[in-house]
Amino acid sequence: MPSETFPRTVPSACPHDCPSTCALEVEVLAPDRIGRVRGASDNPYTAGVICAKVARYAERLHHPDRLAKPLRRVGAKGEGRFEEISFEAALDITAEALLKAESRHGPEAVWPYYYAGTMGLVQRDSIFRFRHEKRYSRQYDTVCSMAAQTGYAAGTGRVAGPDPREMAKSDCVVIWGTNPVATQVNVMTHAITARKTRGAKIAVVDIYRTETAKQADLALVIRPGTDAALACAVMHILFRDGHADRDYLSRYADAPEAFEAHLAGKTPEWAADICGVTVEEIEALAALVGATKKTYFRTGYGFTRGRSGSVSMHAVISIPTVTGAWAYEGGGAFLSNGAIFKLDKSMVMATELLDTSVRNLDQSQIGRVLTGDAEALRGGPPVEALFIQNTNPVCIAPESARVRDGFLREDLFTCVHEQFLTDTAKMADIVLPATMFLEHDDIYQAGGQQHLLFGGKQVEAPGECRSNVEVLAGLAERLGLEHPGFAMTAREHIDWLLQHSGLGTLEELEENRWIDCQPAFERAHFTEGFAHPDGKFHFRPGWDNVHFGPAEGLHGAWDALPEFPDFVPVIETTDDEHPFRLATSPARSFLNTSFTETPSSKKREGRPEVMVHEEDAKGTGIVDGDLVILGNGRGTVRLHARIADAVKPGVLIVESIWPNGAFVDGIGINVLIGADPIAPHGGAPFHDAKVWLKKVVEKAA
Repeated sequence: MPSETFPRTVPSACPHDCPSTCALEVEVLAPDRIGRVRGASDNPYTAGVICAKVARYAERLHHPDRLAKPLRRVGAKGEGRFEEISFEAALDITAEALLKAESRHGPEAVWPYYYAGTMGLVQRDSIFRFRHEKRYSRQYDTVCSMAAQTGYAAGTGRVAGPDPREMAKSDCVVIWGTNPVATQVNVMTHAITARKTRGAKIAVVDIYRTETAKQADLALVIRPGTDAALACAVMHILFRDGHADRDYLSRYADAPEAFEAHLAGKTPEWAADICGVTVEEIEALAALVGATKKTYFRTGYGFTRGRSGSVSMHAVISIPTVTGAWAYEGGGAFLSNGAIFKLDKSMVMATELLDTSVRNLDQSQIGRVLTGDAEALRGGPPVEALFIQNTNPVCIAPESARVRDGFLREDLFTCVHEQFLTDTAKMADIVLPATMFLEHDDIYQAGGQQHLLFGGKQVEAPGECRSNVEVLAGLAERLGLEHPGFAMTAREHIDWLLQHSGLGTLEELEENRWIDCQPAFERAHFTEGFAHPDGKFHFRPGWDNVHFGPAEGLHGAWDALPEFPDFVPVIETTDDEHPFRLATSPARSFLNTSFTETPSSKKREGRPEVMVHEEDAKGTGIVDGDLVILGNGRGTVRLHARIADAVKPGVLIVESIWPNGAFVDGIGINVLIGADPIAPHGGAPFHDAKVWLKKVVEKAA
């Protein structure tokens, strides 16, 4: 711990699942108390700006409902009744339950389940070391980014792109499939800098009129899942009007002539009918990007939430290839910089112990796994024990009715390591109290930028909270695990990772606060060639050869994927019984299910509501504030209606993710969402569900 002088300001890094990964400055008021949190002004990406929810982090860190003692269930499953026990007893019970499940069905009967509650490379990823040494069931990560990253890699060959700070040097920033005002505020910092200093235009494409769209010079609100049609029409116009850079295409693209021929029928009239926008809007977007070489396409994770996500992402990043924008500073397309960090995480993850013959279970299909679906179980034994860190599947996973049924199984043991008594923790047999990011050491790899950042322990945790690394070490000791990583502290892991990655030492990183890993312009902009073996951008990706991640057969139907960028009707389309499309877009004051407990976030969001267009409200007899019911074949949800001109007719938006208990019937919005995998490599279609909508008519007394 630093010297005991208070108050003081200390450096840190935001741990949450947000591409910005902000560099922070934290006011420490006492050994166990913080004040304000600010963005680091000297970090060139954060630039002193952070979101309001993290700025008020003291609300979360010092919340009276934080877990501080281990708990053992004493009531019925899901009832939420627990008694306090010692940490050692809790670990003993957990280890015994894991061994019991293994003795009955082998190690695959245990599923360590995790995700991105912290993005720290040590605290998040140490669970792999635990998994690999025991040969427990693996986890195929599909909830967040798989579809979008697959689509981006299909074109470029790797998930990395132009320096995101270059948005400030652009003449046009196209924000497509993301709402950065709510989800990654630093994108707006750099886009608005370009507007102020260069007169740059900001264009936004989204499925409702978000706060980001309201700040745009040109905003197109399209029907969910129709992005590829819009992109194809834009490229049709670019070729038609002479804005295609044929010299660039001949050098850097795989099949420009065949692709141009393919686009001949993708007219703005064709796309307008599919997307629900006007021909004039499509022409305006094409004219803007066609006349502006330095156009930066900042794409987002909205693409990864629909069944057409991979195809749509690939289509959108094809636009700057047609114009040659990749060749310019402030031009090209960006999703994530994940591929630029060449880090040796073998000590953290015990990668040398990975056995790919161990089954790989789809995290999005946890409901199907726990209710015994043979296909979801990959032909293996039932899962009889769960150890969960950094995620809340009872709330966030698709098909949540199935998820709940699975967690209620009497033969399932569940241990949850958490900060609050979440929906998932309430289902547990054992709950372990977890530290927050300022209470442990970790290192963070940015996604939406290029820095590797250190966040050190700055305050003491309440009660008996332990970090992920400490809990895993305790279980490893009881299970007889011998990997040397279990005997290392988080600081020792960070130092090992840095030194073996050729990035110096932890001491040097602490002094410098971050490492800028941005590649040279030529690599970032693919001017030396794209990352495919032929050095070309692939308009014709050959989807069966696009391998991003360990797909291992976990994918959607290959025959639904087009040869070239195109709109494919794989989205969940409406019908007479289900006339509305539902999307569960992020709420500004929440981050997944984090911050749903903090007073300021709850006050700002109010209650779960569904945005309904005025025309649809009139057609169903709904007025603002009415209690309504949404439903489909997966379940029903009751919540309140908000009449909003931000949505299109036929589209419903529920900004989420509220805890299940915030809804009228105690079941949340993801009961309506399917868990069928997105082609080609999986994903969960959170923004892609057909539903019906009815007003709740109160019965007479």
